[in-house]
Amino acid sequence: MGGDGKVFTLAQVSDHNSRKDCWLIINGKVYDVTKFLEDHPGGDEVLLSATGKDATDDFEDVGHSDSARDMMDKYHVGKIDVSTIPKKTKYKPPKQPHYNQDKTSEFIIKLLQFLVPLAILGLAVGIRIYTKSTIH
Repeated sequence: MGGDGKVFTLAQVSDHNSRKDCWLIINGKVYDVTKFLEDHPGGDEVLLSATGKDATDDFEDVGHSDSARDMMDKYHVGKIDVSTIPKKTKYKPPKQPHYNQDKTSEFIIKLLQFLVPLAILGLAVGIRIYTKSTIH
């Protein structure tokens, strides 16, 4: 088709999202793949699910052959105005408290928090018993 001069916005391309009218954005170019839907080896659902967004990653992840890439020229209808495509944001994991892989030190602290007061109590009771027994 060869639509080198035409520039489309994402909104314009997104309107073409049905089996009767299907456009894709791949590598900054817009393709009308409506006539190819039935012939696509992966099925038409794959192509329809890639409408309304930049489908470059989807296309590249599959690993299309050189002949498939050459075939794209006949479906080319124009270019995408890249300023209309939202920027991809890098995933940032949520901040979480530090994870202590060595639980031994944590266990020892909790054990001491239990045993030290118990030892002090035992010592106090022992001293009291001892002093009572030595006074009488």
